[in-house]
Amino acid sequence: MILVDSSVWIDYFRDRDCAQVQRLEKAMDAGEQLAVCGIILTEVLQGIRTEGQAKSVMLELRPLRYLPLRRLTYMEAAALYRKARSRGLVVRKTADCVIAACAIAHGAEILTSDADFSKIAAVSKLKLVRV
Repeated sequence: MILVDSSVWIDYFRDRDCAQVQRLEKAMDAGEQLAVCGIILTEVLQGIRTEGQAKSVMLELRPLRYLPLRRLTYMEAAALYRKARSRGLVVRKTADCVIAACAIAHGAEILTSDADFSKIAAVSKLKLVRV
């Protein structure tokens, strides 16, 4: 299962040609199981300019597996942040730690173009999709 980060969805919906979008399209064509979580949905939808575009994006994302977050997931996210910081790695966004903790909890790999996830993967069991 692949948890697709907002960085990739944003590039996908803006028709940007990059390695991550190509990997996403390959996964879609192959019928790989793709997933999102609440924070990813929020990040994708908040950047959309019109309600019509937002509805279109929501319809495209609706069939994907939705990974719920539990209280423990948020605690694990904080632990990931502390572990990275203790090793001198700066994770810029709390949301990235939450998304990483969600992926770990559900046994998913993350497809992303955000460098923070490489830092988190260096100090945890987080798996990144190779592109």
